[in-house]
Amino acid sequence: MNNTTVRRAVILAAGRGKRMGSITDEVPKPMLPVNGKPMLEHIIERLSQAGIKKFLVVVGYRGEIIKKHFQSLPFNIKFKVQNPVNGTASAALLAEDFIRKKPWFLTYGDILCDPAEYTRCISILDQHPATSAVVAVKEVDDPWQGAAVYEIAGLISKIVEKPPQGTSMTRWNSAGFYLFRRVVFEYLHRVQPSPRGEYELTSALDGMLGDRLELRISAIAGDWRDVGRPEDLAAVNSH
Repeated sequence: MNNTTVRRAVILAAGRGKRMGSITDEVPKPMLPVNGKPMLEHIIERLSQAGIKKFLVVVGYRGEIIKKHFQSLPFNIKFKVQNPVNGTASAALLAEDFIRKKPWFLTYGDILCDPAEYTRCISILDQHPATSAVVAVKEVDDPWQGAAVYEIAGLISKIVEKPPQGTSMTRWNSAGFYLFRRVVFEYLHRVQPSPRGEYELTSALDGMLGDRLELRISAIAGDWRDVGRPEDLAAVNSH
């Protein structure tokens, strides 16, 4: 078994968070408070606990608020501005110069989980050197609100973005963070706009699967929360 070193992470924090309603009129969603400090700060702290040393935060909406908060904190953070904010694939592509040859994490600025979930991804990459990406997944009743991930013995066969409710034959939902090898950038460059007019990360994953690259799941076993709606924010603060 190899001993993979992962020291860099990219956090996508450019969106407004429309599902939060008026809560994000003045503050970008990643800066909403969870137990007294911004959600994004919790994410960076937890990635740090998993061994990450350098961060790239992709900002857009109200990005100056994010930059100002973190300039006085002891983290090694760089910022890139996504303009226009037109999808997760184009946001991830901004990290190409930041990422070197080592594997790297990509996560969204509204995904809270236990640091052990990050290290679980690393261990899967260790066990399977031919794997190009590890996709964290969470078991749900119906993954219609996210991305349905189909797998056989841990190997991903397909990913369906926002499938119609009741149509999925899998209970795995994409959990919003990934461990990539550098090859992903080849596929990010090829992404074309989706029917929604966005450059979506799922399209890059589809391209990798189409070329028979090996992608694996990492099943969430501990605490995890997608803080997408006001009720999610209330739930994490009550805990």
